[in-house]
Amino acid sequence: MCPITGDRVAEHGTLSPDAWADLSFITRPLCAVTGVPFERDVGAGAISAAASARMPTYDRARAAMLYDGTARRLVHQLKYSDRMDLAGLMARWMVIAGRELLDGADLLVPVPLHRRRLIWRRFNQAAALANAISRQTTVPVDVMLLERSKPTQSQVGLSRAGRRRNVRGAFKLSSAASAQHTVAGKHVVLIDDVLTSGATVEACAAVLRRAGAAQVDVLTLARVVAPQDATI
Repeated sequence: MCPITGDRVAEHGTLSPDAWADLSFITRPLCAVTGVPFERDVGAGAISAAASARMPTYDRARAAMLYDGTARRLVHQLKYSDRMDLAGLMARWMVIAGRELLDGADLLVPVPLHRRRLIWRRFNQAAALANAISRQTTVPVDVMLLERSKPTQSQVGLSRAGRRRNVRGAFKLSSAASAQHTVAGKHVVLIDDVLTSGATVEACAAVLRRAGAAQVDVLTLARVVAPQDATI
């Protein structure tokens, strides 16, 4: 059955036509840096007002769809209802949206959960997506490379500045993983389910930059688009 409408579908882990119709896929034109969609084409390489005012620590970010309606429900199904069967479908959308990021990428790295939250949730949805993307693209993945070294409060309800403060110093390279994969000189793609303010992925990207990564991109299933993310 469709995980959103409950309608019968031809294949397990797929969506009904009504659920498909409610997805808002992100297509060009979009910001060359943050990947936010533009209402009109303003030329190749155009960037958003937010990116112009403050460039992020990552190089590029892309997302498959807007985080609203069906997309929000899909993320919640994966995250809180153990619908691991959806990871492959989500990964296919992410591969399409992130083709330019994945071409030539050396390593996929999921945004980690703190061990307390991982025990409670039982799996990391970002790691599930990264593994599925790796299977579909052959780009290697290291789910243990980054570690969330301190618990953080939920980002929900925090301002952008508050979100950045909340995750400051929360991530580091895992000592267990650093011997397996060095990121020095590598093109790394960070994987997560949703990009909201970007504070979490920027904190992770900063760690990878300090470790010598040559390029850090971000690929998510969905993203929030705020009013300040308008075309300049």
